[in-house]
Formats: sequence, structure tokens, C-alpha cells
Amino acid sequence: MSETSQFKLPLVAAAQAQKHVTVNEALARLDAVAQLQLVSVSATVPPLGASDGTAYGVPAGAVNDWNGHAGEVAVLANGGWVFLTPLAGWRAFVIDDHKTAFHDGTAWRTDALVVSAGGAATIHRITEIDHVIGAGATSTTANVIANGEQVIGITGRVVVDLTGTGLTGWELGVAGSSNRYGSGLGISKNSWVRGLSGAPVTYWADTPLVLTPTGGNFATGTVRLAVHSVALEVPASV
Repeated sequence: MSETSQFKLPLVAAAQAQKHVTVNEALARLDAVAQLQLVSVSATVPPLGASDGTAYGVPAGAVNDWNGHAGEVAVLANGGWVFLTPLAGWRAFVIDDHKTAFHDGTAWRTDALVVSAGGAATIHRITEIDHVIGAGATSTTANVIANGEQVIGITGRVVVDLTGTGLTGWELGVAGSSNRYGSGLGISKNSWVRGLSGAPVTYWADTPLVLTPTGGNFATGTVRLAVHSVALEVPASV
């Protein structure tokens, strides 16, 4: 069967019977890839009960109906899986990671702004966590800044009121610089923080954020924090 060059849409042949079958399959594929959403690029088992138009990036080690299709895009069409080979430059939104992915001709590169011919990439990443605050004079997150990241800034939102005896506000920073990303911050739900790095700051070890109360100590509360960072990936091995 003849197909289009990029999306491999099946073309209707002259005097073909059951033309609607071919047209419907082409429309299903086009619907899936024109604004490409991949449910996952890491799931190895085809899901049961998926809806037509659902698309996945098939990883190495995939099984069952995806076996032998690593690196392809699996689209459920007319109740069965059809497979497309992504081309360099395709972009997709990966739903389970909440990330944009760029295909470099070999693999999907999540969060890549640009990829060179040799595989080097500039990555713009947002790492978001909901940090639950416990009682104390400070509250330290898990390591949310990765080794080698250059942090543009930190944003945040109070999602559960911050409480504590005498508490009037808080600061956001890292060890050795308690207010690098904000001071005098609000404690009520929906108070926010937007702290930009005054100069490029590169971290050479996995690093947590530190929240410091002002006017008293922390008791309870939750803050959603997002680290906005840039990372560089070296060219691919040769």
C-alpha cells in the first residue's frame, strides 16, 4: 500500500474497495501525530483498554504487540497497534513525565531546547516538588537541584498555610545562603515566590533547598517549589 512520506498515512488506491477503511486509518494516524502526545516513552507493556488514537514511544525491551518495534511510535488505530518511525525534529508532549520531547533521529530527548548534529543538547528543565514542612527552625527539601545544573531561579506557591508560633514569614535559599531565592515570603495559602539568580549559579553536587522561618519556628504547611534550570549534555559517543 502506498503511504505518505512523513506520517506514513495510507493512500487510497485506484478502484479500491472498502475505501473508508483506509481513509479512517489515515485519519486516526493523523489525529495522533499532528499534535503528538505520547502517553509514555518508558512503558514496555501495551496497555489494555486504550482508546483509538492513543500513542506511545516504544522503548527498548517492549513486549507483546510492541516487541520488535523499539524506537517507533505505537498508535492504536481501529483496535490494533500501527507503528510509525519518528523523524529527526519531531516534537511530542510526554504525558506521564509532563515534559516536551525532541527526537534527534535516534531517540527522544526530553526537555531539549536544541540538539546538535553530534548529539550535544541544551536542556531546560523544571523540577517541581510539593515540600511538606515539619516542626523546626529550618526545613530542608530533598535534593532538587542536580549536579551540573545552572539554576535560573526558583518559583513556588504555598499550597497549605504555613503555621508556627510567632511565624511571620520565611526565606528560601540553600545552605550558606538562606535567602538566595527570596525573603519576607508570605505564609498564607497561595502566597508565592519568584526568586531569580542574581548571577548564573551552577551547582556541582546534588543540592536541596532550605526554608528558614522568620519571627518564630515552623510547625506545619506545604510549599510547591519549582527549580528552573539549564543543563548541558555532551555529544554522543562515537
